[in-house]
Amino acid sequence: MSGRQDDAAIGKHTGIRIGTLVGGGDAARIIPQIAPHGFESFNLTYWQTTGDADLAETAKRVREAIGERDIVISAVSVFGNPLTGHGDNADTLASWERLIDHAHLFGADIVSGFTGRLVGEPIDASIPRFAEVFGELARRAADRGVRLAFENCDMGGDWRTGDWNIAHNPTAWEMMFDSIPLDNIGLEWEPTHQMVSLIDPIPQLRKWADRVFHVHGKDATVAWDVVREHGIHGPKPFVWHRTPGFGDTNWSDVITILRQSGYRGDDRHRRLARSGVQGRVGDDGAGACVKLFETEPRRRLRAESGIRER
Repeated sequence: MSGRQDDAAIGKHTGIRIGTLVGGGDAARIIPQIAPHGFESFNLTYWQTTGDADLAETAKRVREAIGERDIVISAVSVFGNPLTGHGDNADTLASWERLIDHAHLFGADIVSGFTGRLVGEPIDASIPRFAEVFGELARRAADRGVRLAFENCDMGGDWRTGDWNIAHNPTAWEMMFDSIPLDNIGLEWEPTHQMVSLIDPIPQLRKWADRVFHVHGKDATVAWDVVREHGIHGPKPFVWHRTPGFGDTNWSDVITILRQSGYRGDDRHRRLARSGVQGRVGDDGAGACVKLFETEPRRRLRAESGIRER
């Protein structure tokens, strides 16, 4: 979900749109195939680099693929480690710059991704480098009317060590936002990424809603009986990623908190498994994913969002 300031002005609904992630390179081909299933928005994603993509041409083709449909591109994203620039991440920082410069061509005002981190180091050791890199990117974005949103996935890391991201813990958020006192940096928030750390997402969202620019809609189930008997470092899984509406997340509370905070935007539906890049939906899975929202979970989401059923 992403805040949109222009929907009402152009006669479109101002409720929360249900969408999905699509690879940026495939977007012009995929969007016409899955749009008829009911998606209302898309988040275009790149893994580590935008490569040699002509983003202006990509934006043109995406706009043509959308045509007259009431569909928006709410964010463009690159997921890599811009703090190190090592190996396959060598182009990640430049890709952030390119997406910031071209976001307006997609009609988006959000660029999102991982913060990156100093590999193998604790989160606090990455804060100076984060402030250096994203301070400059945030100022570049502000000049272009763009906001930066950091995905809250730990990517297998924790406070002490990790490879990709520091923006997965609220203490880290405080340190990040203190280091860059600008209001155009915030979060691309998903409840699952907090639930896997046994953090209750509802009070967290209530506290941090004004920093949430974009929401990903994956769910999770926590097996508290397993946690109590085996802990979180034992042999038995204690948490499972779920399709939205089938896990422990109270989506009515999520939508209510977002609306009370003045949020308007797009719910990025995510697939059950971490397949591909950021759970992007491909040709075969699109219909099945959207059909889930034709059941009661979707109706509740739409009712709470003020979106009328078509």
